[in-house]
Amino acid sequence: MTTSKVVLYNVLRFFVLILLQVLILNNIYLGGLINPYFYIYFILLLPYETPGGLLLVLSFLLGAGIDIFTNTLGLNISACLAMAFARPHIIRWISSGPDSLIGDSPSLKNQGLKWFLYYSISLILIHHGVLFYLETFRFTEFFTTFFRMVLSGAFTLLLVLISEYLLYPRDN
Repeated sequence: MTTSKVVLYNVLRFFVLILLQVLILNNIYLGGLINPYFYIYFILLLPYETPGGLLLVLSFLLGAGIDIFTNTLGLNISACLAMAFARPHIIRWISSGPDSLIGDSPSLKNQGLKWFLYYSISLILIHHGVLFYLETFRFTEFFTTFFRMVLSGAFTLLLVLISEYLLYPRDN
């Protein structure tokens, strides 16, 4: 893909994911414990070569977009920045080297299920951990918050995997 197509595709994905999160997914509360945060799919799929500064700015804007609509005063910004900061480290940690990164961005199709699960689970749990513990902001509910973080993370991961299989089918 050319650079202009990649930029246009990511700008479109940015706005579509914010709208999907704000208009549909923020209205899903399963038992008060599970809240899907699918908007982080944007950060997961950014190209490998995205410079660190740009990655942080885009993550800040993504979190700010969600915070503006949900009136959460920086919670999503903090969680997105933590996720963006950890992303290059997670990629280096689970990859055997630059030659092992196939394609221009992380995806199930390019990297395979095992790699993509390690990558997604790590970053989703970082995002959700920061978000839920900042939201609760007390240790008396540590295990309740942890349980909520894991359930919401599993639901978010399920949405990410479904999207990967539907939007980017694997060639056999």
